[in-house]
Amino acid sequence: MISYLVPAGYGEAEFTEKRSRFIGRVWRTDSEAEALECLRKTREAHRDATHNVYAYIIRENNISRFSDDGEPQGTSGLPTLNVFTSEKVQNVCCVITRYFGGTLLGAGGLVRAYSKAAKMALDAAGISRMAQWRSYLISCEYNFFERAKYILEEYEAVLKDTDFGADVVIEALLREDKGADFEEKLTDASAGKAHFEVVGREFLGVRIS
Repeated sequence: MISYLVPAGYGEAEFTEKRSRFIGRVWRTDSEAEALECLRKTREAHRDATHNVYAYIIRENNISRFSDDGEPQGTSGLPTLNVFTSEKVQNVCCVITRYFGGTLLGAGGLVRAYSKAAKMALDAAGISRMAQWRSYLISCEYNFFERAKYILEEYEAVLKDTDFGADVVIEALLREDKGADFEEKLTDASAGKAHFEVVGREFLGVRIS
């Protein structure tokens, strides 16, 4: 089953290190053209910056690019890219703008600063999983509710809503490849008393962090 991670949205973060200002920005970009447009707009908005370091990964055609934009080789673009490869995030563009503060950070300091800016921007954006999802309505008695939540967490479900009426009704999303095992586990754990219905299927991005 196709499943991959992407930024959940736009993210921006900023910090200062030894008077140098770092501004990290992350976008979801589904093509190289979109990534290059994000880079162009950032460069235009920050023409006075010392550096506009970038990295992007595009799932289609397995494209990954990065640039140190004048920083010492290997100290900025590649560490930025490595944040996303280590998190397994694709269809992402990150541009980190630096305004030099007058104090050299050294190679190790630059690697840490650019990695930090990329990670902070990604955390601000959040992460979504693109996959085929099943939409469930699950009803159970109140005394089984906590157990049902535990099973849903075990199968990495995303809880959308909970209604507390005569019974508890949970609306949740589960990846298609986990659905059959989840249904069996829920039925066994509740001795058949918890009921579920698949009310939809869709390939979409669901935020997981």
